[in-house]
Amino acid sequence: MLRVANCSGFYGDRLSAAREMVEGGPIDVLTGDWLAELTMLILAGNRLRGRPGYATTFLTQLEEVLGTCLDRGIKIVSNAGGLDPAGCAGAVAELAGRLGLNARVAHVTGDDLTGRDLGGAVNLDTGEPLPAAPLTANAYLGGRPIADALSAGADVVVTGRVTDAALVTGPGIWRYGWGPGDHDALAGSMVAGHVIECGCQATGGNYAFFAEVPDPARCGFPLVELAEDGSSVVTKHPGTGGLVSVGTVTAQLLYEIGSPRYLGPDAVARFDTIRLEQEGPDRVRIRGVRGEAPPDTLKVAVNYLAGHRNTMTLVLTGLDIEAKARLAEEAVWARVPKESFDRVHVELTPLAGTALLRITVMDADRKKAGRAFSSAVVETALASYPGCYALTPPGDASPYGVYWPTLVPAESVRARVWLDGREISGPPGGGGSGAAPVVWEAGADPAAGTGAPPEPDERAGDGERTGDGERTVRAALGTIVGARSGDKGGDANLGVWVRTAGQFEWLAAYLTAGRLAELLPSTAGLRIERFELPNLLALNFVVHGLLGRGVAANPRLDAQAKALGEELRARLADIPAELL
Repeated sequence: MLRVANCSGFYGDRLSAAREMVEGGPIDVLTGDWLAELTMLILAGNRLRGRPGYATTFLTQLEEVLGTCLDRGIKIVSNAGGLDPAGCAGAVAELAGRLGLNARVAHVTGDDLTGRDLGGAVNLDTGEPLPAAPLTANAYLGGRPIADALSAGADVVVTGRVTDAALVTGPGIWRYGWGPGDHDALAGSMVAGHVIECGCQATGGNYAFFAEVPDPARCGFPLVELAEDGSSVVTKHPGTGGLVSVGTVTAQLLYEIGSPRYLGPDAVARFDTIRLEQEGPDRVRIRGVRGEAPPDTLKVAVNYLAGHRNTMTLVLTGLDIEAKARLAEEAVWARVPKESFDRVHVELTPLAGTALLRITVMDADRKKAGRAFSSAVVETALASYPGCYALTPPGDASPYGVYWPTLVPAESVRARVWLDGREISGPPGGGGSGAAPVVWEAGADPAAGTGAPPEPDERAGDGERTGDGERTVRAALGTIVGARSGDKGGDANLGVWVRTAGQFEWLAAYLTAGRLAELLPSTAGLRIERFELPNLLALNFVVHGLLGRGVAANPRLDAQAKALGEELRARLADIPAELL
């Protein structure tokens, strides 16, 4: 058994997590995920300003635990290297020297394709050519280079852009010696890696049924006990808050996925074969995962600078909200013509008794999108709607980037592994260290139907009977349905699940792609794909284009679609009484 722990789900996660995982119980490998799609753009901005192109908080965590990890033989694997894994590895070595420790530090390169001819590659989602020179371009590497580094004797392995699951798959390959053809074992490790890569989201964080989670303020980070056959047990250290249940693990399995064929650089994991069992308190076993050979293409995450943006937020209260919003817009556009900007996004967000009006402008000209716009909004303060006030002061515009995914042949990317500053030899062609995008399978429900959601009704009615005599109750979907949502480039994913076979039978029949478009107006008119995962009692929806050109360029209030699932759970439906 290999105990692999997580201590970071994003750049900015809890700084004490590494110490908590090392001191809280036995582990063999400490991992951390610092890289989201947006993070690469943030690191690029840091680098342009003369700051490190890697996640500096990794060093903060490492300083607290490096000595203990070396004493106990705990390996450390992280993608905190970002755009500069060599620089990060050098900083780790410098830290070790300052602490009087002898640490062997490895780093993985080969993912950075910036400046390289991408061979006429087109956008994976839209088919469009790349409109500007890349600021960053990084291929998703896999677990085998990490395994090579560990096999060569590394105590710490720092990578750049790798798949999130690679942080677990790599140590699994190292410990158990899986070859490229061990698809089931590799796929099982990918699933384990997907579960723990987002930290506390696997242990009750951001959980739909949060009232069931004990002591969430002290939520423990997750770890997996990985077996030689690729099966695993998800758990957490004793005495920590949070919850590891079939529900919390299901929620994370549905996070930011597409079809049941979860593609990766080392294998394809079939999410429709996953079986979950509650083995005991805070212990969930994952078994039965089947794998397939990986594809021969690699996903490349490209970011380019697209201009400047600025947002002003006004508050509208009381009566005539929509009329007030129209008046506010008219007052602004009378001072700065709407047509003068490259892009404009206006979003009215209703709240209890009030609403937020967010006006975002984007333009290649920083001056036009800067004070010229924000000052014009402020100038309307005494000549606009009653009760007018803003949440944002007048400010300058800031640069924004666009996420642009594409593909390259796997054979064109070579991962390189370095130990203590010297390159070590590895398998030809990167040893299967590329990654591929999710591709949507045929047969998904097409998007159909538009329209507004049902009128709000806070009461659950006494119910009515359907044509076959079954009594139903008007209630929120969230009464029985859990959900988790997130971003996939310009697309959003929305996973929903229930707890019983009877509930799933009803949910699968009720929640079609067309129904989703009716319940969530923001998705209407977009292409929606639906995938069934009956083994998890779950459905997964992919809403294409909801997030436009990616998180960095998305002007929506919920830019990463994090709340899309909760929005759906609040919608009312006629649910069979026996299922409640």
